[in-house]
Amino acid sequence: MAFFDYETLKLIWWLFIGVLLIGFAIMDGFDMGVATWLPFLGKTDDERRVIINTIGPTWEGNQTWLITAGGAIFAAWPLVYAAAFSGLYIALLLVLFALFFRPVGFDYRSKLPNPAWRNGWDWALFAGSAIPALIFGVAFGNLLIGLPFYYDDTLRSFYTGSFWALLNPFALLCGAVSLTMLMMHGAIYIQLRTESVIHHRAKKAALVTGILCAITFALAGVWVAFGIDGYQITSIQNVNIALNPLAKTVEKSVGGWLTNYQTYPWMMTAPIAGFLGIALALLSSHAKKEKTAFICSSSAITGIILTAGFSMFPFIMPSSTNPVSSLTIWDAVSSQKTLGIMFVVTIIFLPLIVLYTSWVFKVLRGKVTIQSIKDNTHTAY
Repeated sequence: MAFFDYETLKLIWWLFIGVLLIGFAIMDGFDMGVATWLPFLGKTDDERRVIINTIGPTWEGNQTWLITAGGAIFAAWPLVYAAAFSGLYIALLLVLFALFFRPVGFDYRSKLPNPAWRNGWDWALFAGSAIPALIFGVAFGNLLIGLPFYYDDTLRSFYTGSFWALLNPFALLCGAVSLTMLMMHGAIYIQLRTESVIHHRAKKAALVTGILCAITFALAGVWVAFGIDGYQITSIQNVNIALNPLAKTVEKSVGGWLTNYQTYPWMMTAPIAGFLGIALALLSSHAKKEKTAFICSSSAITGIILTAGFSMFPFIMPSSTNPVSSLTIWDAVSSQKTLGIMFVVTIIFLPLIVLYTSWVFKVLRGKVTIQSIKDNTHTAY
């Protein structure tokens, strides 16, 4: 805990939470993408069972990335957790209720042979995956615009917006980026794990959503540059303060989110990785190099998320009501001791989790076919 000073620990935890969010988007992202495609790429019950079973053994483990990221935000950035979960209560409940469809959908879908029963659960799995994917993107869009909250002199937070105001055009565009990104990722995973007709449908689906992802990502970038205000800290009392967001001054300006790219040109690697990852993923998919396509798709996701993170740095949750109340990595964090203990725990357990996950996917590698489903009809989803 004494290896790093407070300022360095704050930067480290910004990176760690970014890693957790990217890990969630990559690992649970292909699960969500696969389930979103379920009603469209599977034309028969057997084909849909094939698609479900490409993610059946791993979806529960992948979803723990979301829980871990939420727990890390609670512990490292308590003010962000409190402000977000109070102001965005309805949106977060909508995500939670949508996610409820996933475990029950996987477990109950094949319990009865009735076509209406199975078709209903297929659409439930679609909703439980597409809705969170869309809302996560909408949330990032609203962060870039700024959320309507503020702190009074006693540091009590007040939210001045509404749920419907979150569904503004720019945020919906960001939602489209998120949804198409994960649908491309999921389609490539289906292509990797299946054969024959499902494989070819997934290949076409990846191409369509990959192109849409690149277009929406580019449009969002243009909008950020010319259509919305960015935030910049103009003065701060002390970067080693904690839990006092009012100890700074903030200004807003059109194109302000691009300042970091001028100050730190190396940050341009993020949007480049986003566009290049999409292009290489689609080229590899077309060339039937599915493993390479999946790696490139993961790189695209990493680049897109880092683009948002680099643009906003050091802001975490900007305030459109009172920019001074904006939460940053300097003033929304826990104590130095808390961050230090969490750091030690993370460097011990995160590599173990990555190693275990890698082993699981190595053991479960291979194609899922209609014949394998028929041979294991009582144990497969």
